[in-house]
Amino acid sequence: MSGRLNLLLLFSLIVCALSVITAQNKERLAFISLQHEQAMARKMDVKWGQLELEESTWAMHSRIQQIATVALHMKLPESKDVEIVLAGKGSKQE
Repeated sequence: MSGRLNLLLLFSLIVCALSVITAQNKERLAFISLQHEQAMARKMDVKWGQLELEESTWAMHSRIQQIATVALHMKLPESKDVEIVLAGKGSKQE
């Protein structure tokens, strides 16, 4: 009887030990995955910052003014060519 109880306890001990090893391995793999994802998030944050900087560079007023002047041959109108239209009572056409 004592021998069977010892075998049962030994078997239970082995099962518990294997469960602990399995749980530690799963935790280690999950931690490695977490570190990988955090590294990816940091890389994406850097890339996002670079894209925001690039966007602000492309949208600079001086750059747009230069493209409008050089590539599209646009210019500011002369004062005599500017008409001011006021919205109000007499603005409706009948």
